[in-house]
Amino acid sequence: MNVRLTEDQKIQILNAGDVYKIMQQILLRQNKIRRSQEYFWVVGLDNQNTVLFVELISIGGTNRVNVSPPDVFRMGIYKLAVKMILVHNHPSGVLTPSENDKNFTDRLLKVGKMIDIKVIEHLIITESDYFSFMNDGLISEFENNGLYELVKKESEEMKAFKLEIAEKKAKKEEALEIARRLKSLDVDIETIKKSTGLTKKQIEKI
Repeated sequence: MNVRLTEDQKIQILNAGDVYKIMQQILLRQNKIRRSQEYFWVVGLDNQNTVLFVELISIGGTNRVNVSPPDVFRMGIYKLAVKMILVHNHPSGVLTPSENDKNFTDRLLKVGKMIDIKVIEHLIITESDYFSFMNDGLISEFENNGLYELVKKESEEMKAFKLEIAEKKAKKEEALEIARRLKSLDVDIETIKKSTGLTKKQIEKI
């Protein structure tokens, strides 16, 4: 789910505190009961470290969420992000990363390297504080530990996934261009829908 950002949140990220400021606001939007669940977000950045999007990937129980590499990188590929920050909350208030947190981060860093989206940070957040994998030296450690290097099969699967997303995006852009042309000819929306496969909302935005 794409998280709606204010203009003030579409900033250039200089440090972990900048990320936390945005993510704390997003976490606090949830009511107290919803905050007892664990959330996993990804923050996509461009070359200048400006925030492109924040995507909620998964909502779990009180101490875990289930996410897969395709879920994590899907929006990054689609939005042409070159860097990514992982963020999840610990409803318990304990900021210390678990071994699962570390292993998962290490693996995603290696996947990102293969598809040219660099994982530069992972924050564990609470309502009042955060833990930074980068500041603690863990990101640098993962980059150099030689673990979780993808085998050929995994590498080919992720490259195919990236290509699939790119093709879907190209088809959508082509459909939008056709819709623009038909709309300029005063063709009715229902006909445009049938011709392009776009929704009424997508056509009205053109």
